[in-house]
Amino acid sequence: MSTAQSIKLTLEPENAAFLANLCGPFNEHIKLLEKRLGVEIRNHGNHFQLLGDIDIIQTVSGMLKSLYNEAVQDKRLSPEQIHLLIQQSGIDQVTSNPTVTDIDISIRTKKVLIRPRGENQQGYVRSILQHDINFGIGPAGTGKTYLAVACAVDALEREEVDRILLVRPAVEAGEKLGFLPGDLSQKVDPYLRPLYDALYEMLGFERVGKLIERNVIEVAPLAFMRGRTLNNSFVILDESQNTTREQMKMFLTRIGFGTTAVITGDITQVDLPKGTRSGLIHAMHVLDGVKDIGFTQFTAKDVVRHPLVQHIVRAYDRFEKQDSTQDKRL
Repeated sequence: MSTAQSIKLTLEPENAAFLANLCGPFNEHIKLLEKRLGVEIRNHGNHFQLLGDIDIIQTVSGMLKSLYNEAVQDKRLSPEQIHLLIQQSGIDQVTSNPTVTDIDISIRTKKVLIRPRGENQQGYVRSILQHDINFGIGPAGTGKTYLAVACAVDALEREEVDRILLVRPAVEAGEKLGFLPGDLSQKVDPYLRPLYDALYEMLGFERVGKLIERNVIEVAPLAFMRGRTLNNSFVILDESQNTTREQMKMFLTRIGFGTTAVITGDITQVDLPKGTRSGLIHAMHVLDGVKDIGFTQFTAKDVVRHPLVQHIVRAYDRFEKQDSTQDKRL
């Protein structure tokens, strides 16, 4: 394994406009290179220092020179070009970023400081920071949705994304949505209450309201995602165990440049019609082993609600295993 090293780079000619084009608004091009390739890029004017695996930072040095040449020719750079350049480089995304793997993770918003509890929650947040698509799978009360919202708020406040989208399949857990007043979006609204509550806690009621009015925060049923391409966004698909296979594929193929997607769900609480296979369960099999997609599996020991909830989850797990064994015998 290569030891982390450092190289220095000076880009000529020194020109503020060319450098601004290279780095992107709020350094988004530099942040994209850092996130995708697991390197650290420091710069003061046209002087750059690259830290990380020597082979990778040498390649990144070449990328910066190439991009700067385009900037000098007055070509407008975009996150899409950075993404394509990374793909063409043949470098796999680094799965172990030293800036986030060896320290305890905490998320600070303007109103609260969130500290993930335990190894699984810490790993979940690290995975979200490192991957564009992440799955958080496990029982209720493990913090998978709350931590996803915290990461989304953090990314929005640091201007890494332009908006947050909260998405949910319109499937009832025994109740009938048809009896609720309003359009489909308003019918789904009550089912997104845990997401709203987390946002209110982290941003405050008034600010959340204003951000929703400006469409910086968007709440939508999953069906409304069809045909869209989501760029520079943080998207949370909650209760994803209630997606069909077709819906899950549709959602995953909406992901655009600069977007992070977190898909949460509990495969023990599927409310789809009998005979319909869960899109989440299907995706777990289809995407198993696909690079650059993060999977975090939560268990009863990760439950952070009332201690009885942990016991209830374990009791149901035991019962369902026994029930499944009896069915096989029959």
